[in-house]
Amino acid sequence: MGCGHPPSYRGNWTLSERTGAFAQRGETYARHMPLHHVAYATRDVDATTHFYEELMGFPLVHTEVQALGESWIRHVFYDIGPAGGGEAECIAFFEFHEVGEQPGWTTDVSAGVGLPFWVNHCAFRATAEQQETVRARMTAAGIEPAMEQDHGWCHSLYYLDPNGIMVELCVDTPGFEPDPAEAHRLLGVDPLVEGVRPPMHAEQA
Repeated sequence: MGCGHPPSYRGNWTLSERTGAFAQRGETYARHMPLHHVAYATRDVDATTHFYEELMGFPLVHTEVQALGESWIRHVFYDIGPAGGGEAECIAFFEFHEVGEQPGWTTDVSAGVGLPFWVNHCAFRATAEQQETVRARMTAAGIEPAMEQDHGWCHSLYYLDPNGIMVELCVDTPGFEPDPAEAHRLLGVDPLVEGVRPPMHAEQA
């Protein structure tokens, strides 16, 4: 199933126009495999639709409903915008009943498994204008940011959705410069030796 866009949303990028580290990848790496959709669980599809469609601005573009005896599944897709080739990318949710879920199951993907709420999250690329538009909608709805942080290369605004999932609106300022060699080198370093510390922690080191 495709996650479709109205024609007015489509971009005009082609594979030959890709730049940066993506264009420099060897044939070992996928050259055109953007996200189709990422899916989470929800207990309240109405609250989820309000959050993503009316506050985040992602239209609901597809719903599937399946009945399996006394069990059922509802699968909903919200359009987050086009990939580089113009195809839609979506965030999706499952609402379900008696499909194998365990008693006391939870929809959040961090606190429910014993992690800080900010660890597992979904980040959306945004402009500064889009970030402020969503902030205004959230404020009007009585929803305050979970966090806001300047990472140096991007400015991030974070909210918790009705399912306890943290979403990030990420504005590149101007973004990071891809450096695969350094990225691989840092996989093997001791974080306490080479890790970058915030100023208050650097003073204590």
